[in-house]
Amino acid sequence: MITIKKGTTLLVGSALLAVMLSGCATVTRGSKEALVVESEPSGADVVLSTGQRGTTPTSFNVKRKRGLKVTISKPGYQTAEVVVTPQVASNGSLAMAGNVFIGGVVGMAIDASSGAMNELKPNPVKVKLNPLH
Repeated sequence: MITIKKGTTLLVGSALLAVMLSGCATVTRGSKEALVVESEPSGADVVLSTGQRGTTPTSFNVKRKRGLKVTISKPGYQTAEVVVTPQVASNGSLAMAGNVFIGGVVGMAIDASSGAMNELKPNPVKVKLNPLH
């Protein structure tokens, strides 16, 4: 028989809740991420390989699942291209491990297919545009 003191019940309950909340990255992190793009000088045109457009500084809500190319251009400066790739986030792998306790194989499959366990790198995308000669 296990005896738990009243003060310990709250601690055990809090620990269990923390494990449950970290158990599914799709629920806790979502499948999209804000990708921030900055340039020096600012005011540069940004085009993502997804077709999204903006002017620096800017941000885009993009899927964590797939990589993309960021093209940054401004008249009088060389165009810069940055490849952004999905990588397993440190807390994404923790959420995947939590699936063993909470969501099982189904939870792991959902997190892997949605990309929720990933984060985009680099983020933010910061470039210094070089003047044309």
